[in-house]
Amino acid sequence: MNAQSVPALMLQGTGSDVGKSMLVAGLCRAFARRGLRVRPFKPQNMSNNAAVTDDGGEIGRAQALQARAAGVPTTVHMNPVLLKPQSDIGAQVVVQGKVLTSAKARDYYRLKRDLLPRVIQSFEIMANDADLVLVEGAGSPAEVNLRASDIANMGFAEAAGVPVILVGDIDRGGVIASIVGTHALLSDSDREWLRGYVINKFRGDVSLFASATDIIEQTCGLKSYGIATYWPGAHKLPAEDGVALEKAGKYQRKQDGVSGPVIRIAVPYLPRIANFDDLDPLAAEADVELLVIKPGQVIPADCDLVLLPGSKSTMADLRFLKEQGWDIDILAHHRRGGAVIGICGGYQMLGRMVHDPNGVEGEPGSETGLGLLDVETVMVGDKTLRKTDGLTVMSNAPSSGALFSADIAVTGYEIHMGRTDGPDRARGWLALVGISEPDGAISTDGRVMGCYLHGLFGSDAFRQNLLASLGGKDRVALHDFEAGVDAALDELADHLEACLDLDGLLELARSRTK
Repeated sequence: MNAQSVPALMLQGTGSDVGKSMLVAGLCRAFARRGLRVRPFKPQNMSNNAAVTDDGGEIGRAQALQARAAGVPTTVHMNPVLLKPQSDIGAQVVVQGKVLTSAKARDYYRLKRDLLPRVIQSFEIMANDADLVLVEGAGSPAEVNLRASDIANMGFAEAAGVPVILVGDIDRGGVIASIVGTHALLSDSDREWLRGYVINKFRGDVSLFASATDIIEQTCGLKSYGIATYWPGAHKLPAEDGVALEKAGKYQRKQDGVSGPVIRIAVPYLPRIANFDDLDPLAAEADVELLVIKPGQVIPADCDLVLLPGSKSTMADLRFLKEQGWDIDILAHHRRGGAVIGICGGYQMLGRMVHDPNGVEGEPGSETGLGLLDVETVMVGDKTLRKTDGLTVMSNAPSSGALFSADIAVTGYEIHMGRTDGPDRARGWLALVGISEPDGAISTDGRVMGCYLHGLFGSDAFRQNLLASLGGKDRVALHDFEAGVDAALDELADHLEACLDLDGLLELARSRTK
């Protein structure tokens, strides 16, 4: 079977955050369990939540989760165009896993039509090794003002000859109008690729939507492939983008039924926050209250840990942090004996200075850091992209106040620009495979630490050791994070099997003839 006849189906949305990523992940797991070789694909993604692939590039983390659901290694061809916002009007453009350029929106609009051959090339590479390709669109095809150079929705569907299912989110209201309106705005030629729809996040009595199904069919001629009722396990899986984190409802909760102390972790919400699924393993712990601090809010004085996450633009987010007065809150927290951890961009912010002489992440210049680590960062050199694992080391760590023990296994990935050096680098604390000297730095009092390793908190033993040092010394390790993600994917697949017409979706995918 050649790539042009491999079964494929594309899920497009009536808007952003309607649940396309999660539906594709669930369908990947469901069809893989039927014995099919399933591959996920997203032509163009916009996200600072990136994953390092098994072939050494980067893609959106949503596609990495979908690949995990399908039980296959990740590759750059699952998401050939990744846009990583650096400012309100510009983004870094990653093509087939490598940085191509940085471009403002208008410049990218002109550029992206030239990227379609690369997108089709990647799609064909995925299709050549698959029984089924599940494609995720981006945003909405109803943005017809951008249709001329579209590579993310109908432009791709037409070029690859892939039938389309429209996903509507009933939870936000107006789902009939969103489906009918999208259909109405499409050109006649684009409507030919739109074959049906799925309603997502339905709560209550599904039978009440029966008349709405009739209205949509009579108005648009579209077939319903089912109603995906609200799945309460959604919080167990990484969110696609910062929309969920900005709402902060996913994390701001104290777990019910917890006896003993609750560990409070505060995370400042930065405008260009990156790889924020680092937070998920912590939020999943029953005795952790993870507080996402939004602009205008104060970092609570009684938190046990302040965690500075990754950033796509360290200097810009560092300036924002100081504009919010969070630097004052963090320094006061440290003076009271509180712990501070920085990951990647957050690690860079903890140092004395951050320099970007060549304007790698924005305007050239320098920015004063928080000064909690005696290090400086310079944005030079090639981007580091790699998966790795290793052990914690304590040979040069302070004799008291340490937040973890030695010889704990860790695993994760690096995805960053810049080189960090200074006296506190003598207390590197992660011995990683393939690196000659330990990664990271620790302050002289042992209460401030930073490193470049994303995914660190997903290492169960390290997470439990850290939380014990923060006040949960008698706590019981209750959560196997990675096993929990796989169990959640199975739960999601079971849920979709019960809600949607999977046989009908597979038949539609097999109808592809181009």
